[in-house]
Amino acid sequence: MNVAARTPAALLQAALVADPGRPLVTFYDDATGERVELSVATLANWVSKTANLLQGDLNAEPGDRLALLLPAHWQSAVWLLACSSVGVVADVGGDPAGADLVVSGPDTLDVARACSGERIALALRPLGGRFPQPPEGFLDYAVEVPGQGDRFAPFAPVDADEPALVVAGAELTGAEVVEKAAADATGLGLTGPGSRLLSGLAYDTWQGLAAGLYAPLATGGSVVLCRNLDRLDEEALAKRVESERVTATAR
Repeated sequence: MNVAARTPAALLQAALVADPGRPLVTFYDDATGERVELSVATLANWVSKTANLLQGDLNAEPGDRLALLLPAHWQSAVWLLACSSVGVVADVGGDPAGADLVVSGPDTLDVARACSGERIALALRPLGGRFPQPPEGFLDYAVEVPGQGDRFAPFAPVDADEPALVVAGAELTGAEVVEKAAADATGLGLTGPGSRLLSGLAYDTWQGLAAGLYAPLATGGSVVLCRNLDRLDEEALAKRVESERVTATAR
């Protein structure tokens, strides 16, 4: 782990300096057949664009709360790291009524409408596609993000000791996210650079977030993030483990 990095966003920047071309997140959706592979550089570019959207167009500031109503998905990972970049608290599965803004997938739009602030919707379609018809009262992420800048600089410094993440009712600072991710890595089978973890866990628990993003990022590893993994039988799963050169699994 890069000991100088005290936030998830700083971990991503350290990874970008160390080896921008290596795979970081490989995403499968076994309900649709989608597969997307993102290198460190590609993920970082998405994070920069999303952080610029968050800070610029949505006027989010450090300490603001964002209710994140998304499943385990590569775009969810982008939003988590964008929040860390700006200093916004990502409240995973949080109550939109108590949040400053909300980011919703297609299945939680009705719940998300309880937010009185900015509302962003993700279609979660292959290749980051937009909604065929934009949901009323929401900005379509796929429409808004492409035109954002490829480089991000926060208006205000992000304090690693301020709240950064809420999951399953537990609040963590940026520094605590990094520390916990590094501490949990060994138990997940992540032994350092080159480790490749297949995770079928949801993003609604710390274990799911650690396996599906933070622990691989903290250790120089990578994750094969699988949504709807229960659609695969054991033979198909074994083939994926082999083809993706997986070294550990969490499911």
